Formats: sequence, structure tokens, C-alpha cells
Amino acid sequence: MNESRLLLTSVMKPLGTAYGDADSVGYELLHAQVTRAQGLFSPRAVHKQFSLDYLAENIDSPTVVLHYPSKKEFIRELKKGYDYVGISFIVVTYHRMQEVAALVREHAPKAKIILGGYGTVLPDEALQPYGDHICRGEGVEFLRGLLGQPPLAKHKHPVIESRLKVFSKTVSYTGMIFAGLGCPNGCDFCSTSHFFRRKHLRLLSTGADVYEVVLRHLAVSPDAQFTILDEEFLLNKQRALEFRDKVVAGGKPLSIFVFASMKALSLYEPSELLAMGVDGVWIGFEGERSGYEKRVGKSPEKIFRRLHANGITVLASMIVGFDYQTPEILDQELDHLLNLRPDLCQFMIYNPNPGTPLYERVLENGTLREHYAADPKKYWHDASGFKSLTKHPVMSAGEIEGAQRRCFRTDFNRLGPSIYRVLETMLEGYLAHKDSPEPILRKKAACFAAELRKAYPTFLAGEWLGPNAGARRRVSALRERVFAQLGAACVSERLLSVAALGAAVWTGVKLRLNLFQHPELTRTAYRMPPKGFMPSWLNEK
Repeated sequence: MNESRLLLTSVMKPLGTAYGDADSVGYELLHAQVTRAQGLFSPRAVHKQFSLDYLAENIDSPTVVLHYPSKKEFIRELKKGYDYVGISFIVVTYHRMQEVAALVREHAPKAKIILGGYGTVLPDEALQPYGDHICRGEGVEFLRGLLGQPPLAKHKHPVIESRLKVFSKTVSYTGMIFAGLGCPNGCDFCSTSHFFRRKHLRLLSTGADVYEVVLRHLAVSPDAQFTILDEEFLLNKQRALEFRDKVVAGGKPLSIFVFASMKALSLYEPSELLAMGVDGVWIGFEGERSGYEKRVGKSPEKIFRRLHANGITVLASMIVGFDYQTPEILDQELDHLLNLRPDLCQFMIYNPNPGTPLYERVLENGTLREHYAADPKKYWHDASGFKSLTKHPVMSAGEIEGAQRRCFRTDFNRLGPSIYRVLETMLEGYLAHKDSPEPILRKKAACFAAELRKAYPTFLAGEWLGPNAGARRRVSALRERVFAQLGAACVSERLLSVAALGAAVWTGVKLRLNLFQHPELTRTAYRMPPKGFMPSWLNEK
């Protein structure tokens, strides 16, 4: 066994605009890029560098993984002695990677630094001063080759979870399932697709493999929900339907969130998706004239309507700043999207990421804004999707960035808090399938009912604190519809409603004052001998 000791780490906390980072840079995806305008109603979940745990599970060396250490915590860990330190970063945290690398050189000068993550799309001259090795592409093969370990015939899948909070209370355990890397769609702005050269790398080859990971999570938490990390999980219909058959045979309804294009969703009936457990999808709406292949198939109207009618939540992403867009066209596309009533929305500025066709086109045409062309590090720092980096035919940077802010505000003000939009979709799913002839769909309807019942205490906060009178009335109307189907709140639920209202207010105070917004360090050891064990312990393992 190769006994080189590895330390794999994210960048260090604190992160955020208050600490010199670009807008949306932090620990969360939902709150930073989706529900960012929803304040105290925003669901919260720390987005860890899950890939580090996946790598640690699939090498043979003693390894420790750190998620968001402080400077003090990182230095303390370095002093325990490591042969390699791997740093995961993205383009917008390049400056944070520099800080971590400097501490490694100072406190563990003999350790070799490995740079990995989507930040490695940057040129060698920007990375080589800080790393001894650069991992581009699939990481398990790279690390095992570096450490002199033979290739794996099949990857081992770690049990990694995320926790979702509403009003500062944990409401769900989400098991992360790594089914594939890359995306074949090849959208011109997409780092995920072009980092892997438009190839899809299957990490879980069959539906049975996916279901096996599900069972491992359920053994830890019987009420687990799931996110399948694979840009187009549904596009391989054979694998998806095999997985559905396993779920149906198992008899336990699941709750799964997936990423899916309109092209992929057009291959299925909503009942097929629900039977396999898919009750949430992230759809790239992007732009109506974008011309992306992933938009072919059934119309957005038909897809959104049928998903909602069957209890399937929709997170839709729209791009702001396509060359064809004018302020008027943007408003029209936003209006069209919101008329589809997505449960959640993301709005990102059309920007070039290094390694993508859009980036090459911007360089060729000289359309990068002058101050970014003159200062690449400033460009990398600001490339978070919330700054306009390129010249637009008709709109200034300020107009594009203002339009993006307006999109988030309009979504929240017109449709209300997403947590209640999701509950309304669940109610539709319950009504559609409570009397279904298919046992798995009847059970799924019962799960929707149970989730709605758990949410009873949240209604009061929405009725009192919603963003406007219309939003508050919609929450009241939803509550009345739910009560009509499932029964009124009991005494304990009414008391919990008051407590939830207080928790919502406290959540808003914390957010406004930037209190308790940083996650605690997560440290996980793999194959590290406990203190007091003889070195021979490693050989026994």
C-alpha cells in the first residue's frame, strides 16, 4: 500500500462579499444564486466540495478531507504532517486558492500541492506558481496514477449528505448521488460540458448501481431525500427506466431532485418520473431564442404544466444578457417564464468561462470589457454570474446587472416565497395520485401528504411576513386548500406555528446582521490510524 498521507481541502472561510469575494461566492447554491432575493424565506443548505470525499473514498492512501476550515483550523491540520495537499477551487476563488497554497508552503514546506476543480481551466502560468501538480479532468484516475496505485475497475460511492434548513431548522436529509460527470449538450457557456470535452462520464453505469447507492443512504436515514449529480441523468432512458423498475420493485417511494433538459423530459410521462422518485427537476429555460439543442422537444408550457400537475417541482434557470436581448425582450422572456409558474428561479448573466466556446469567441472578437481584458485576475474574480463581463450590442453593464436584480425581485414579488410554491406543487401531486391504480404512485401521494402536514407550522410566517399583500393572500389560500384535504391544524401544530414565526424573524435578523452565516468545519478522516495504534494497523486495513 502507498502510505503517502493526503489532505484534501476546500478554500478557507470566511467567504462572501464582506470579505472581498464576488457576489454569490460563498457556501451555498440555493441562497446565493436561486432564492437570494427571498430573505428569511430562503431555504439554506451548505454546498460542500463533495468531490473531495468522492476522491478520498476511491484512493488507498490515508486521507483527511476538510470543508471550509478557518485559517487557524487549516494551519493546525497542516502541522499533523502530509505528503500531499489537494486544493479544490473554481475560477472565482482563484485568489482564495492562493491563500491556501501560501499557508501550505509556510507550514508544510515538504508537502506537494495538487490543484483541482473547475478553477484548473485557467492557464498553466496562473496555476504553476501555486501547485506542483494540476488535476484536469476525472480526479480518481489522476490521483491513483500520481500515487502509484492501480486503476479501479469500479468506483466506490461514498455516503455523503446535505442538510436543508427553513427558518433555521433542519427539515431534510439529502443524500448526494454521483451518477456522472460532464454533459453532451455542449451549451457555449457551460464549463461542466466543456471541462470534459462534451463527453458524459458515467460514474454509476446502470440503474441498479444508482439504486444500490440509494439503499445505502436509506440504511443511514430511512427518510432520506436525494439529489442525483449528473447533468443529464434522464437522457439515458435505459438506465433511468431500469432505476425506476428497481424503485417500483422495492416498494418504497423516493424523493429525488435531478438536472434535466427539455429534450430529456420530453422522453417521459410525468407518472414515469414520479414512479422512479423524481419529484424535482432543474430545467435550463435559458433564453427563447438561444437556439440550444437541449430546448428541443415538447414546449415549455406543456412540460411545466404537466410536471406541476403531477407534483414535480421545477427550478428554472434563465440567462440575462444574450446578444439578441434588449430590455423589452428580456421583460417578455421573464414574463413568459413566470407565467409558467416555476417553483424556483435562477437568473445568471451570460458570461464567458475559460475553456468554453463562448470564451474563445469573446477573445476572438475582442468583446471582453476593457478593464477585464487589461486585468485577467479581476476578470476571474468577478466571473460569478453577477457581473457583465462582455460588451453587449445595446445594453450597458449597469443595465444588464440591473435587469438581473429586477428578475430576482419580480419572481419573488409576483409568485411569492418558493417554499410555499413547492408546497402548492406537492398538493397538486397528492390530488392527482391519491387514488392512483398504481401502488407506488398512491404511496408517493401519501408522502406528499406527510410533507404537507409537516409544513403546517410554516403557513403563519408566510401569512404575516410575505413580501406583499398578494403573496400573503396566496399563502392563506394555499393553507385553506391543504386544510380542506388533510384536516385543520391541531393544537400542537398551532403552537409550533407561533414558534416558526419567531424562528422566521430570528432568521431574518441573522441574515441582515450577517450573524452565524458561516458553516462549522467538517473534517472526515479516511484510513487514518486512530491515536495509539501501531503503524502495522494500516497494513491490516
